[in-house]
Amino acid sequence: MHELAVTEGLLQVITDQVKGSSVTRVYGVHLVIGDLASIVDESVQFYFDILSRGTLVERAKLSVTRVSAEYSCRSCGSASPNRSQSYKCLSCGGNDLFVSKGQELYIESIDVETGDD
Repeated sequence: MHELAVTEGLLQVITDQVKGSSVTRVYGVHLVIGDLASIVDESVQFYFDILSRGTLVERAKLSVTRVSAEYSCRSCGSASPNRSQSYKCLSCGGNDLFVSKGQELYIESIDVETGDD
């Protein structure tokens, strides 16, 4: 259910970005979402379609690029898409792992039409 709040936030960011400009319509929104962000694409799309009605963003195509999880070791610097069950580095055996990719959630770009087009 947190997708509702996330989608409200995304629409607020988009609205703030185009406010006061010559933008007449937003026709595309490109998101980047990490696999560990616990965001369901279909839920974001569902709320996006409902919340954008009557706005410059209505009928915009929402596209999502997924980022796979990656774990990095502070000890040796190696990165891996997998972590061991013991939370130890697969390369050096160190126990100082952190998530280096996969928690992203941001707007990569917005496609717009302007009054100048």
